Amino acid sequence: MAKRQNNNKKNKQSNFAKLSIFQPNKYKFKKSCPLSIKGAPEIDYKNIKLLKKYISENGKILPSRITNVSQKKQRELSLSIKRARNLALI
Repeated sequence: MAKRQNNNKKNKQSNFAKLSIFQPNKYKFKKSCPLSIKGAPEIDYKNIKLLKKYISENGKILPSRITNVSQKKQRELSLSIKRARNLALI
């Protein structure tokens, strides 16, 4: 009986070893950028309705990992938000 319990412990350890943080995630999927799709609004400092969607309640720019905006569009967005702040539109 003692041998069977030892075998069970070994099996549990081997199953744990199979779960690694470096394994690729099977369920991860890419979300498309809402500003890169066809018919998306153009990013401009005058378009305050669009800019307010990407600003928190405290006035900070939301990160792209939350808004799913591409890196290129995030740069344009942050620049136009800063311009609108400077002109006191926001």
